[in-house]
Amino acid sequence: MKPRSLLIAALIPPLLVLPSARAQELTGTLKKVKDSKTVTLGYRASSIPFSYLNKLHEPIGYSIDLCNEVVKEVSSELEGVEIGVSYKLVRAETRIPAVRSGEIDLECGSTTANFHRKKEVSFSPIFFVAGTKLLVSRSSSITSYRDLRDKTVVVTAGTTNEEAVRAVSEKQHLGIKILVGKDHDESYAMIREGKADAFATDDVLLYGLVATTNTGDQFHVVGEYLSYDPYGLMYRKDDLAFAAIIDRTFSRLAQSRELVQLYNKWFQRRLPTGETLDLPMSPQLEEIFRIEGVPE
Repeated sequence: MKPRSLLIAALIPPLLVLPSARAQELTGTLKKVKDSKTVTLGYRASSIPFSYLNKLHEPIGYSIDLCNEVVKEVSSELEGVEIGVSYKLVRAETRIPAVRSGEIDLECGSTTANFHRKKEVSFSPIFFVAGTKLLVSRSSSITSYRDLRDKTVVVTAGTTNEEAVRAVSEKQHLGIKILVGKDHDESYAMIREGKADAFATDDVLLYGLVATTNTGDQFHVVGEYLSYDPYGLMYRKDDLAFAAIIDRTFSRLAQSRELVQLYNKWFQRRLPTGETLDLPMSPQLEEIFRIEGVPE
């Protein structure tokens, strides 16, 4: 055997055992998933159409679909190991602690990927861009945050919207009284019951709540954007192997245009629960998707 052939032959055994060595080296979320054969996804109960419950009380939505694509990629990375999916309800104020503690592996909701949160957790590529607006009664004279002087505004606990309203109230000396709901359903109930003059949260969530409750004749969304809120799926910080899988998932979905198809499924077509939001993709999100790999 020639020296070159001997060298190649010597290299073959290590290459053949690479898969098992690779499995032994798993850390973080991938090791947790391989050992338990389960991925735990955090979902929201009323973040329509990102993460909410259908009539059978099963989690559905745009973010849920994206998370399940990540699960497929994890299974492929683990050489086809069958992985179960477990769902756990989280709220705005519990979602970050749930990710950090390992209670959930991936949060599938409507979470803003901002600088402050990135100190505690990591985020997937951006899949939606929203912003804080106001939901008010159609009989209300409120058309802007400037009309909120001495008014009562409800926000949901643990959201960037709460921060945005407090900031504008202090900066403009508006004296806004702020009520805090434990989740979007409770916040929406407060404005419907007349306990608040406005409900401040991400505009897309407001449109979703109005659509699913058939209250468009009573309430509408008004005002300028009070914040810029790019959404990402949330996972544990410094988990480089899991981060690579999430990035690979989004790259695959972008290049195949499935990312656009998923957007259209949840924002342009009739939802499984019967509503139609009819929200075209914004120019900002179109550009973000192009950067992520969606073909022209």
